[in-house]
Amino acid sequence: MSFDRLIERIVQTQNPSVVGLDPKLEYVPDFIIKKKVKKYGKTLKAASKAILEFNKCIIDEIHDICPAIKPQAAYYEMYGYEGVKTLYKTIQYAKEKGMFVMTDGKRNDIGATMEAYATAHLGLTDVCGEEISAFGADALTVNGYLGTDGIAPLLEKCKAYDKGIFVLVKTSNKSSGELQDLKIGKKTVYATMGELCEGWGEDYMGKYGYSCVGAVVGATYPEQLAEMRKALPHTFFLVPGYGAQGGGAEGVAKGFDENGLGAIVNSSRGVMCAYKKEECDEHDFAKAARREVIRMKEDIISYLPKISLD
Repeated sequence: MSFDRLIERIVQTQNPSVVGLDPKLEYVPDFIIKKKVKKYGKTLKAASKAILEFNKCIIDEIHDICPAIKPQAAYYEMYGYEGVKTLYKTIQYAKEKGMFVMTDGKRNDIGATMEAYATAHLGLTDVCGEEISAFGADALTVNGYLGTDGIAPLLEKCKAYDKGIFVLVKTSNKSSGELQDLKIGKKTVYATMGELCEGWGEDYMGKYGYSCVGAVVGATYPEQLAEMRKALPHTFFLVPGYGAQGGGAEGVAKGFDENGLGAIVNSSRGVMCAYKKEECDEHDFAKAARREVIRMKEDIISYLPKISLD
């Protein structure tokens, strides 16, 4: 299963973190923007080309020390079709460098529409008998609140193409409790969704004890993270909210198992904008990103047992 590959990369790098490549143009150094604007004018194409160069430089610096990237689709869609092309090229470039790629799209629909989303992001698109990968990511974030009808089409692609999904369970945003903390009988909504994730994944188990159905559980709620880790032993966690949103390493450690596995922690702005925080030369932005990835890794693993497959 897809998460077996992710787990092996985490063990290889001894790094349970993922870099969220969610780039606004304002995050990109001026020297890159000026170069692209000079060539393409003040256009969406110039912006997209600048973001692609920015992404590639960061990937070049982190691919050997970080197992995965997580591009958020919205940050590319805002630049139109040129931005979507940059999303595709970013995914392909990271995969060429050996990285695991999670597309953060939070897709949510049923029937033929969900089948189309699943095909676009995880499967192969049929073009007159020729099957082509539209985006080619290894995993996709999804919203499970339409129930099994919205998940089943994804599971088919996961099985056929060795892919994975991360279902929203307990998200890191401040207002998540307005719905997710409500009770259905004696269980919270998020606990009920987590239980569904375990059920959806039971026929799609990997060799390291985790299924292809993962869960998004935020770093900003460490007690719920610990609760879900205990309740969902076969569900791999994507943990957003570290750093800029207030989640700390001691808290995120609650999402891991006894082998230091079972979760991967996301940082986006903290890595992309590390050069601004350091106040270093903007030409050094990728090196600053590498330094931040190393700092984050060391911070997280200081609270974990040694990461191993045993």
